[in-house]
Amino acid sequence: MEMKNDFSKGSIVRNIIGMAIPMIMAQLVNVLYNIVDRIYISMIPDIGFTALTGLGVCLPAISLIAAFANLFGMGGAPLCSIERGRSNIREAEMIMGNAFVMLVASGIVLTVSFIALRKPMLYLFGASDATYPYAESYLFIYLLGTVFVMISLGMNPFINAQGFGRVGMLTVLIGAVLNIILDPVFIFALDMGVRGAALATVISQGVSAFWVLRFLTGKKALFTLKKHSFILEGARVRRILGLGTSGCVMQVTNSLIQFLYNSTLQLFGGDLYVGIMTVINSVREVVSMPIFGLTNGAQPVIGFNYGAGKPDRVKSSIKFITFVSLGYSLVIWLLIQGFPAFFIRIFDDDPAVLQAGIPSVRLFFMGFLFMALQFSGQTIFQALAKSRYAVFFSIFRKVVLVIPLVILLPRIGLGTAGAFLSEPISELIGGTACFTTMMLTVWRKELKKQERLAVAER
Repeated sequence: MEMKNDFSKGSIVRNIIGMAIPMIMAQLVNVLYNIVDRIYISMIPDIGFTALTGLGVCLPAISLIAAFANLFGMGGAPLCSIERGRSNIREAEMIMGNAFVMLVASGIVLTVSFIALRKPMLYLFGASDATYPYAESYLFIYLLGTVFVMISLGMNPFINAQGFGRVGMLTVLIGAVLNIILDPVFIFALDMGVRGAALATVISQGVSAFWVLRFLTGKKALFTLKKHSFILEGARVRRILGLGTSGCVMQVTNSLIQFLYNSTLQLFGGDLYVGIMTVINSVREVVSMPIFGLTNGAQPVIGFNYGAGKPDRVKSSIKFITFVSLGYSLVIWLLIQGFPAFFIRIFDDDPAVLQAGIPSVRLFFMGFLFMALQFSGQTIFQALAKSRYAVFFSIFRKVVLVIPLVILLPRIGLGTAGAFLSEPISELIGGTACFTTMMLTVWRKELKKQERLAVAER
């Protein structure tokens, strides 16, 4: 068993790329199906942009569901990688089982709570009387599949933690391809509109969840879901929650920020700017996808080598993901600043949308290069189970920086431009602080300490 997917051997770059490419492909298709979903909605005759804006109002609620999936999935999977590096397969199995139970339980609670509160919640998130019917129609059906979403998003990292990047890729591919096929059928052929888009998503996530569970209970997995691992143990749960809080906080704060953006833009610019924010979020999903795939692919490799006592390989991993992330981000920054209209026209070519959207897109992505530092630093903290640092920098950039800026800048005379400008300011300060702290704590202290221990053991 331990000879399979042994990341302590061979080229570190090859190991990361071997894990990252399937994840990038999966992320690509996943983003494409989200984008296609929104493109189809924007194509609904007469109501397209209004319906798209309604979907944008739902994004904070959808982010909250993803936050809880990350809490248990991204909290447990890196711990499994570390335990696998230590050859402690039984503990890895127990961690996965505990995470699964918490995923399902929280999914049920979220379903009941959000359905009961959906009307006031959507108006709080920036819905208007014009966009609420579309937002409510989409969200109600989407919430019925919350448990499927939780299992698909939350348990797939445990497949990747075992080194089965291609299987993890298939989890996303199956759901994404099915969604792309079902969308036009439900939206247009059956004339279900936004309800059809939501139903297609629920069915697709259900199939993905079935795929994940079938693999994790099958013979090919290195460690599997078993009934005895479902018994929650306090210390183990605290480890999962402690590490998963970082990813959860990132998603919760994303949801909070989306709410603040929508409500602020509704106040200063109306439905037009809420719709533009939906377009910007869609563009960000596309351009951030390769970095997410790379950093997610690196996590199992970094965690395994850290658990196996290989600090030199951990350092090589840090160098690789940092340089690649920075290079890619620079290229994307140049493209967005040079051709913003191209990205907007993917969703809408209305002159009013383009006139307001072009300067907004340029402002929002002005500091995108510095997000590479945030991604790299957060990934390394997460992979090495440094939960306090991971949580702190999740909160620092979003809560300490973005939220006050979104509230204050529009109200000091900058209007909608102030809301969009808050993102690059936070990326510059937050990304630099996160990466610098990682270098000082992990590179200079933690890994050097591990190097000294390795020398002493020899």
